[in-house]
Order: sequence, then structure tokens, then C-alpha cells
Amino acid sequence: MFFTLRLLIANINGPLILPTSLQEKHRGQLMGEIGGKKPKVVIVGAGMAGLAAGRRLHACAGDLLDIAVVEAGDRIGGRILTSKFAGAQVEIGATWIHGIDGSPIYEIARKAGALIPDDHATSWERKDGFPSDPLTLGEGGLSIDPSLLSRISSVFSNLKDLIVSGKTNGEIASVGEFFRRGFESYRAEKHRADWMEEAAFAMHECGERTYTAVDDLESLDLAAEKEYCEFPGEHITLPGGYSRVPEFLAAALPLGTIRLRRKVSKVEWHPVGLAGRDPVRILYDDGEAEFADHVIITVSLGVLKAGVINGDGLLFSPSLPEAKIHAIRRLGFGLVTKLFMELEGGEEEKSPFPYLRMAFDPSRQVAEIPRWIRRTDSICPINRVSRVLLAWFVGREAAEVEKMDDDEIIRGLHATLNGFSPPPAVDGGGYGRIARVRKSGWGKDPRFLGSYSYVAVGSSGDDQDALADPLPSDSSLSPLQILFAGEATHRTRYATTHGAYLSGLREADRLLRHYGIHSFKS
Repeated sequence: MFFTLRLLIANINGPLILPTSLQEKHRGQLMGEIGGKKPKVVIVGAGMAGLAAGRRLHACAGDLLDIAVVEAGDRIGGRILTSKFAGAQVEIGATWIHGIDGSPIYEIARKAGALIPDDHATSWERKDGFPSDPLTLGEGGLSIDPSLLSRISSVFSNLKDLIVSGKTNGEIASVGEFFRRGFESYRAEKHRADWMEEAAFAMHECGERTYTAVDDLESLDLAAEKEYCEFPGEHITLPGGYSRVPEFLAAALPLGTIRLRRKVSKVEWHPVGLAGRDPVRILYDDGEAEFADHVIITVSLGVLKAGVINGDGLLFSPSLPEAKIHAIRRLGFGLVTKLFMELEGGEEEKSPFPYLRMAFDPSRQVAEIPRWIRRTDSICPINRVSRVLLAWFVGREAAEVEKMDDDEIIRGLHATLNGFSPPPAVDGGGYGRIARVRKSGWGKDPRFLGSYSYVAVGSSGDDQDALADPLPSDSSLSPLQILFAGEATHRTRYATTHGAYLSGLREADRLLRHYGIHSFKS
């Protein structure tokens, strides 16, 4: 949360144009194939997948292809969005590079200057790395024995290692069931039935939900987890802001290639092929239409699901093949909401707020703590010197938080902090008061309808491959009319910017091979 590039990656320093002699050779071949006009490629979506595909095509084909990137919103970047809150730089969407050794995203970030702080950014998420000194408390401000926490952490880590290695019981379908059986085996072996152990284990489960974007771990497929890959090395955030990465990719495209505020409502195609050119018709929500030889769809799985399930997302005419529809239905698409909070008070050299991990008592709950925060495992400063705090919400709770007004959220936060403070505690207990909040809203945004994908029980990596298959599958008259990219189409790096980026390269390379143009680097 792998696709091995068998072609050489184009130089990511900037546009890489074919030598004139090669351009003329290919231009002659292409013009003969399509009646004297350049093949037109429309890329739907200006997120990482769309920008990667556009940049690759332009870098390797030069002006042999007529390329357009159309974006429904008023900005590029998709689910990457760097912003400001309470004087700090925050990431509303993608936050981490999951492994830097050999990572193409890390290399782009380096060349884009994103590894260097912005001139106006003195504070950003995990500026000083991930905290290693959490304060873990039970409800009522109860201290939890460090040895108990260490035991439960070890149990959970060992179970995760078994999942990654594939050494699991083949009869168990879900990650949630595997975790629960492992925990119950531990308790039976140790003859333990401590509520604090249960609360501590549930806290780890909540953290795993955040990582996978799944509402309930019982719906996360166990077998597929061993296929998920990350690049080796450190996991990092970007001092210069994650948005510099898509901005760097976009800067390599000719002016006018990217068109904002162009929402595609329907794509019409010809399953049995069409002699001649322009087999694809793209309809926009303003009633305009555009013809193309190829369209690369990079919208989120959430938008594809909306189109398949209730006709509210992107539509296709005729409908997509049954295999692709089933894949879209079966794969999971989760919602993660980041909630940023500003602490009242002045400037300190160190944040007055700890890295608070919350072990909720499953049997004797503090009545004032709202239900929507009871599956959030932590609240912590974005770095050690910041007064900006961050909590993550997943699934049902994430959707609920998106709908709530700020005052209601703040009241719930104060009640929660009171519930994790020794009595008497009011207005945030000993942790201070929350002055204001800002939340992400990926679930209610019609351009995304969620955060990132996962392999649900009943699905598999085969569905991710089916989602990535181009259409039509067997036409020699007009092949590759519709291609699909995006993190959900990547079998081993789904749910990450790596997956999105590599899937865009994959589909660009598919078109380049179709026209006999090779990918290369300088």
C-alpha cells in the first residue's frame, strides 16, 4: 500500500523530446495510419496518475501525439493538497513517501525542491520524525503499565509480520478475523482477561484501520495483504510540501495541455472497433463534446463506483464489460479524514501537548466522550514544537466528522480530553483548549468520493488487474480506446502516490508501444 518498469524511465528533469530524425520517421508512420492527423489522447484527471501519463507521453513522443489533460476541479494534484493552518504547513491529503530507496516519488521531490522547507514554512507535519515517546492512557486518565503496552505491541507486530510473510491460516478470510484470533490465542495461553489489554489491542487495530482506510478490518482481505509492497528505506514527509511533486510534473507539459474546470460526464466508445479515427467521444457536463483516439481514465475508484452503482459518477456508453464492473464493485474504497486542531495559547519552544494514545474501555465508557472519536487511536502535535494537533478518522466516523460543524467537533474534543484526564477536568482537562479546527473532506467531494482503495474480502489482486485492462480487449480496428490508471489499478502499490504515478507511466507506455515509440532516458 508492484509493477516493475521494464522500459527505461524518461528523464524526470524536464521534457525529453525525440531527435528530429526520429520524430520525422514516426510522424510519417503515424500520419499514414490515421489519415494525416496526429493521434489525440485525452487524459481525464490531473492527479498523479494523469500528470505522470501526460508527462511521459510528451517526453517520449514529442509533438507526435495531441495530448490534453482535463481536470474537473480548479487545481491539479488530485488527492495531494498542501495547505496552511494556524501558521503551519499541513497536508490535507497524501502525507508520506512510503520508502525512499529507489522511489521515483522521492527522486521527483528532490528535483522539485520539496525536500527543502518552503521559504515561509517553519513547521510541517512530522518535521522531526515520528514521535517515539507516546503517552498512552485509558479512559479516566488511567495510567497503563508500560510492560502491558509492550506485550500487546509485540503481539500485534508479530501478527502483522505473519500477514506480510503470508504465513496465515488459509481458512481465515479477513485481516480483522486474523488479528482477533491471534489476540484470543495470546489471552488463552497467558490466561489473561484484562480490559486494558483489550483496549490496548483495539487501539492498534484502530491505527491499522487508518493505514488501510478500511471501516472494519473484517472487510479487509487477508490473502491480498501479502502482495502489498513499499519501497525500502525511510518513510518521510516533505518540508517543501507534497504539492510540489505534481506541480513539477505539470511544469513539463506545454502551456494549454492542462485544462481545469472540465468535468467529464460520459465517455462513449466502440467495443467492436471503428474504422478510421476518433473512436471515442467525451462529453462534458456543460454539454460540449470532444473526440479522441484514446482516453486515459485516472479518476478515483470512488467516482467509478458512483457511476456503476447509482449513475452519479463517470458514465460509459455502452456500459463497461461485466468483468470490469464486478471489479469496481468488489474492490474497496475507503475514507480517511484528517482533523487539524489549533491549541489556544502563546508560543512555546515545545508543544504543551503530548503524543496522546487513547485506549478506550470497551465496557465502562466515559459517557461524555462522543461515539465518533472512540475508534481514533491518537491525538498528537504535528511536530514537537507545534500547537497544531492532528487526529485521523476512518470510515463511518470520518464521514460523520466531515458533516459536523466546527463547534460540535470542538465540544466533542474537549469532552474526550476531559475523559483522558484525571478528575476533576473541564474544557480539555490539563491539555488546553482547542481554538479552531480544519478537516479534510475527500468523502463529500464529488471529484473523489473517498480517500484511497483497499482489497476487500471477496476481491483480490485480479480485480485490480481487471480494472487496469484497456478497452476494447480484442479489437484490431481501433484498439486502446479507453485506458485506466490510478492507485486502485496498481496491484501491489495501491493506496499510495507510488501506485498512482507508476500506473500513469504504465498506461503511457502502453500507448507508446502501440505506436512503436520507445521510452528512454537521457
